[in-house]
Amino acid sequence: MVSYQLCLRKVPDELILILEMLSCKKSENLNKNNQDFFKNVNWNEFVEMSIHHRLFPSLFLKIKEEKWGFIPQQTMALLSQYVKINTMNMLSLSGEMGKLGTLFNQHNIPALFLKGPILGAELYGSLSLRTSSDIDVLVSIKDLNKVEQMMKVKGYIKDDYFSSVLNDWKWRHHHVTFNHPETKMKVEIHWRLNPGPAKQPAFKELWERRRVSTFSQSPIFYLSKEDLFFFLVTHGARHGWSRIRWVMDIHQLVQQDLDWNKVMKVLRSYGYLDIGGQALILTNRLFKTPISSDMEPLFQRKRANQLAHKAIFYLEEMINLHTEPVPIHVSKYHQRHLFDLMSAKQKCLFALSLLHPYPVDSETMPLPKNLHFLYVPLRPFLWTWRKSKAIYNNWGT
Repeated sequence: MVSYQLCLRKVPDELILILEMLSCKKSENLNKNNQDFFKNVNWNEFVEMSIHHRLFPSLFLKIKEEKWGFIPQQTMALLSQYVKINTMNMLSLSGEMGKLGTLFNQHNIPALFLKGPILGAELYGSLSLRTSSDIDVLVSIKDLNKVEQMMKVKGYIKDDYFSSVLNDWKWRHHHVTFNHPETKMKVEIHWRLNPGPAKQPAFKELWERRRVSTFSQSPIFYLSKEDLFFFLVTHGARHGWSRIRWVMDIHQLVQQDLDWNKVMKVLRSYGYLDIGGQALILTNRLFKTPISSDMEPLFQRKRANQLAHKAIFYLEEMINLHTEPVPIHVSKYHQRHLFDLMSAKQKCLFALSLLHPYPVDSETMPLPKNLHFLYVPLRPFLWTWRKSKAIYNNWGT
């Protein structure tokens, strides 16, 4: 079997130490057993790295189990504090998830819970061992209006963060956010697993393969193991694996009994074989995840190895793609990486999607709603006009 090595030379020592701790088995010793190395560790950076990558719950438990004596007491106290806060947060999210599950069932709305507390229980055996800031629920797009009304009745306020022309929101976006002003809960209602234009499994397929959890008194439905792998690898890749917790999720999941024929069938159907391979290479290299013979067809893909190498960029500094402003060099790299992730067919779909009107076109030339169809032939001209105007303004400065 091919063994891919990734260049981690520019990855901070503190992060390398965290990864070695988490991947260290009981029968092994840490490779970093040189006392001089530990003297040079910046323990504040160590804690910050563990928080940024959302690894601190598992890291704290691992340190307690192994009883490593070289960790400063102040560092352990800080980690302990964050773990307690996270546990309370996950318990709150768990309670709200149970209420929402009951609500969806009462309204006869099929709903699949994607992440959050249910993944903590499913992948780590305890909801407190995974972090989450919100609840993600996937519903059929035909039920979206009904869900919106249901959420409003429960006191949630919709965050209208995007506008749309000719209903492009249905495929350009994949979720809408609801915030509760009193409880501070955030719920993302998805109608797609990922934003378009790439194709992906229909809700009906995912629902037919669903699992049921006894997480709460009311049934909670979530993705099959194979569909969960598809979702986690596409989600992690789309975010550049910039939080290693997403890689650790894969590490935990692949050690369960997955049907790899089904996994590869769904990945192949939607053009994500290389992304599946990228995830396996990353988890094998970062967490020493064993690769079985069933995983080898994904693991040994040459393009998957190339994509895994490109993902290391996101580990060389603490990159947060959700906090504005994103540094220009990070933004440009991420745009290129997203394009590199696409299969040839997905790149063609993406190119065609650029011809579809964007909200900015309606701002450039406002038209009555009944004439919005004209934005399709007008788009090349409006795009050229905006670019020319931008160049002219730059000359003026």
